[in-house]
Amino acid sequence: MSYLKRSSAILFLLTIFFTSCKEQPKNESEGDMNAQTKEVSVIGEDLTYRADTTQLKGYIAFDENATGKAPGILVVHEWWGHNEYARERAEMLAELGYVALAVDMYGNGKTADHPEKAQEFSGMVMQNIDVGRQRFEAAMEALKQHPRVNGEKIAAIGYCFGGSVVLTMANAGYDLDAVAAFHSGVQLPIMPTDSLTAKVLICNGAEDPFVTPESVAAYTRAMDSLGADYKYVAYENAQHSFTSKAADSLGKKFELPLSYNAEADEKSRSELKELLNRSF
Repeated sequence: MSYLKRSSAILFLLTIFFTSCKEQPKNESEGDMNAQTKEVSVIGEDLTYRADTTQLKGYIAFDENATGKAPGILVVHEWWGHNEYARERAEMLAELGYVALAVDMYGNGKTADHPEKAQEFSGMVMQNIDVGRQRFEAAMEALKQHPRVNGEKIAAIGYCFGGSVVLTMANAGYDLDAVAAFHSGVQLPIMPTDSLTAKVLICNGAEDPFVTPESVAAYTRAMDSLGADYKYVAYENAQHSFTSKAADSLGKKFELPLSYNAEADEKSRSELKELLNRSF
């Protein structure tokens, strides 16, 4: 091959090479753009459902930009009733990619503004567990029927009174993948039996006077005897309602041992994320 022909051939190959190099970043950029997921945009909607003759007023939160169906999570309120705190916790779960229903266990969206009234409302549920079961079942069915929910993947979490509710329902054998209870009593209307199938997480404050060492010992013995998949965590220096920022003011107002603990709140939230990742 002559020098001129060799030079032309080399020039032709170099042109192809540099043209390819220029086009490659463009293709990678397009791929990156396609791979990007949409930003999370959580919205919440009021959701009314019924248990027998009682109207229940819930709140469902989800990421409106998510595609496909997601696991559903029931959020059961503290003894104060279905309030803004329960809704915030539902929205927190929606940010993680779940569809969360903040339930109403008292009916008609009732809330308590005094511990005596809160005790009355919560006692009506826990002392008449059949009513509690009906209302829990109604919430569970409403969540399963939501078009954004995978009805085969359901969990439940609860705070204070709500923690006792979800633990009780798990012990009763409801088809839950996981339950998590925060600053919750463990002396329950239905104690652990072999009907329990859910993975269980309990996060309590070590300084919570409402949770006695004797009740914890009885509960953990029962769980151990079943070989249950559970984890009990007690946070040092944490009191009752440690996940609620309103706890300090409520504690002072009513002279109750309530206190927010940012460290315990964050650690318990991480425990919840780990439980849900493991379950789903």
